[in-house]
Amino acid sequence: MEYSEKYGKDVDEAVQLALEELGLREDQVMVTVLEEPSKGFLGVGGKYAKVRVEKIEDVEGDVEDMSQAEALAAAERAKPQTKAMHDFRKKGKPYGQDGGGRQSGGSGSAGGGRDRDRDRDRGRRDRDRDRDRGGRDRDRGRDRGREREYEIDIDLSGIERISEPIENLVPDPDNKAAKFFAELIEKMGLDVQIEGFRNDDCSYIEVKGEDSRIVIGKRGQTLDAMQYLTNLVSNKDTEEYERVIVDVEGYRSRREKTLEQLAIKLAKKVLVTGRNAKLEPMNPYERKVIHATLQSVNGVSTKSEGEEPYRRVIIERT
Repeated sequence: MEYSEKYGKDVDEAVQLALEELGLREDQVMVTVLEEPSKGFLGVGGKYAKVRVEKIEDVEGDVEDMSQAEALAAAERAKPQTKAMHDFRKKGKPYGQDGGGRQSGGSGSAGGGRDRDRDRDRGRRDRDRDRDRGGRDRDRGRDRGREREYEIDIDLSGIERISEPIENLVPDPDNKAAKFFAELIEKMGLDVQIEGFRNDDCSYIEVKGEDSRIVIGKRGQTLDAMQYLTNLVSNKDTEEYERVIVDVEGYRSRREKTLEQLAIKLAKKVLVTGRNAKLEPMNPYERKVIHATLQSVNGVSTKSEGEEPYRRVIIERT
């Protein structure tokens, strides 16, 4: 089954992004809301909406082989959903469980009904197995076709890395920013170890420990928020601004590599299809990674659109 999962500032935006990727209309898909959006507290901890959009399979070709009850159930499953319903698909009881589709009668009719039920269930299982096998074969063929379609060479030698500066660091036990960050972590009740470092460009805080993933948060949102607060406190009442960088077990470098791979993959898709690629909303640092990665790639250009915190990168073919 073709599907797409997308984030957006609200459900409508996430659905629209998924429809654009699948190339389908609203009446051709089923939408399931996986995560409702929230604004968070004071702009920290907000969540995007996340939806799963699935193409509705055509069941008309199987209706002739189905009983009336099966045909009605299949038609109900395939009925187009609207965004207003948010496609929380209701799972009703199997047909006949509530007495709506099974007639009462004597022992003979009951025995015949059981035989018909067994035959119907066996036929349904056979059709489902054949349909699933055919669907898997189509999916494999489509995936192989897409891999071949996007096989295009891109010169990676000119890609600019913008990793946060972590070289020439020296321990700094009196690091003001690290002390504040440690107090923040203590109030959160997390089990992590914090070390402060310094070089000519910045004050650097390294976080390690059992609860380090909590410090990172979803796509680094918690880490970015805590780094922002630490920068504000560290530079309060100071004449010269000093940048504070907080990293958790090399997360920022790993995240940058992931974004680079995503940018190259989408650039290839744009070059082949000619259609723009819209990325999910990102913070300024992550958008900068996308721009820098594709800056030297011939045939594509990048731009940002929208307002914070929902500003996103658009990749276009030039």
